[in-house]
Amino acid sequence: MRLALFGGTFDQIHAGHLILAREARETLGLDEVIFIPAALSPHKLDTAPTPPSVRWAMLCAAVAGEPGFRADDLELHRPGPSFTFDTVMEYRRRYPQAELFYFIGQDHLAKLPTWHRIDELRQMVTLIVLGRAVENAAAHEVCISRRIDISATDIRNRVAKGLSIRYLVPEQVADLIQKHHLYLESPTSLGT
Repeated sequence: MRLALFGGTFDQIHAGHLILAREARETLGLDEVIFIPAALSPHKLDTAPTPPSVRWAMLCAAVAGEPGFRADDLELHRPGPSFTFDTVMEYRRRYPQAELFYFIGQDHLAKLPTWHRIDELRQMVTLIVLGRAVENAAAHEVCISRRIDISATDIRNRVAKGLSIRYLVPEQVADLIQKHHLYLESPTSLGT
């Protein structure tokens, strides 16, 4: 079994995440992509994300009915920062025979050396770099790249300015953003 773990804050999940995950699943023959929202990102300790229950609801709405996609809230139930290493160890325990992959956004590559127990993590998973634009990926094991100019920061800024986010997020996610009055504060006060 080939399982890909897709961790992140997912504040909010958007079409770029879903398109790249689908592309990776099809290109690499992955059995399943598992979206895992972080309770608290170790690299975003200075910003307060949307409450976990709301991010979880948006994520579940986005992947509902999508073949080969599912969500797992295991990081939302652990205290402290959500370390990828701990999550991968749990998946090793659950699926000892599985081949594990881990998605990392191209925009997070520069911080990879600072990740908790990164050398051990690299031994346990194949990193799949997801890129929003075509760039040189020769230095990476696996790279999935599509020209997609969608980011969570841009979506939050559009909501704060009263602009449409139609087609940028699944309709159910847009409904939850509106229902919970998310991202209405000044765009400059929002984290990435």
